Amino acid sequence: MKRLLTVFAFVCFSLAVTAQGKLPNVTLKDLNGKSVNIAQYGQSDKPVIISFWATWCGPCLKELEAINKVYDKWKSETGVELVAGSIDASRTRARVKPLVNGKSWDYTILLDENQALKRPMNVVNPPYTIIVHKGKIVYAHSGYTPGAENDLYKELKKPVGK
Repeated sequence: MKRLLTVFAFVCFSLAVTAQGKLPNVTLKDLNGKSVNIAQYGQSDKPVIISFWATWCGPCLKELEAINKVYDKWKSETGVELVAGSIDASRTRARVKPLVNGKSWDYTILLDENQALKRPMNVVNPPYTIIVHKGKIVYAHSGYTPGAENDLYKELKKPVGK
């Protein structure tokens, strides 16, 4: 019974955060050490994809690679920006920049090594991907299977009327 109540509380809290539609006022560093407040992405008129990932997460890398192949098309059609928030801890953080440079990802990469964003967004397992549009979280998805980027694209087009 205690386990059931714990699961129920977690689901309710997760839905509450998603239903709020607001990104928390959290500042993270990019790969160059520049501070970026994540809440600024909630102010954009264009859609923003925020993907929580880690260097040790195979499905995360597959998702970001799949999106990378179609990202230019997505940007030209919807104006989307992808923000990839690495949840690597301090001991694996050093792997992030070389991996990103090797992949040639054209994403904004932020480092969430202390889980300052992961916790308030209730991210349990990466990859966890959300779409934010005009201040509202309009879509959230956990996990990745091949082809899931197509579903993400369909959801991405909805708020911009494409």
